[in-house]
Amino acid sequence: MSKFIDIQIDPGIVRRAVRGDARAHEIIYRTFGTPVYSICLRFTRIPAQAEDLLQETFMEVIRSIRHFRGDAPLGAWIRRIAVTKSLMFLRSAWHSRGQSLDEDWDESALAHGESMAEPSTPEQAMDLDAALASLPAISRTVVWLHDVEGFTHREIADLMGKTESFSKSQLSRAYQRLRPLLDEGVRVDATENTAYGSCNATN
Repeated sequence: MSKFIDIQIDPGIVRRAVRGDARAHEIIYRTFGTPVYSICLRFTRIPAQAEDLLQETFMEVIRSIRHFRGDAPLGAWIRRIAVTKSLMFLRSAWHSRGQSLDEDWDESALAHGESMAEPSTPEQAMDLDAALASLPAISRTVVWLHDVEGFTHREIADLMGKTESFSKSQLSRAYQRLRPLLDEGVRVDATENTAYGSCNATN
């Protein structure tokens, strides 16, 4: 699940930040900087660009925090800013190549697939990370937003300026592409474990 879920911050720090306290701004940056960078890197896959988006996100946080009303946790508010900045970056990259979001995958009406299970071991987590990296940027973004960050299809559609069916079809096609990659990883693990077990049995 999202790293933002468990982050707690003193409400007094937030109130100070709203009043323009620079020290409070620094505390918020240090508290949420790592998960924001992680989100940005998931979208861009390029550390330098993720770092730029991290800075843009917190510039927006400092500029807009006076409007923060506390209706949702501060982390959720910051996360949404980070996602918005990342999606703006992807749109810009697509436009510069003369493409649109639709060209990543078409908006065909596919059934919504089952959510992917949480990886049970570090090895499976690495397999999942490598598999996600193989997806086109928009598909990877939808999978990350839906399965890790917990956004609904309606929320993803709003963020992307698309329809819910677009989000659902992206997710379904991503699952279709991910399953063979993840299954192959499981088969390799099983083969290696069997070989290891046989080796131990003969010793």
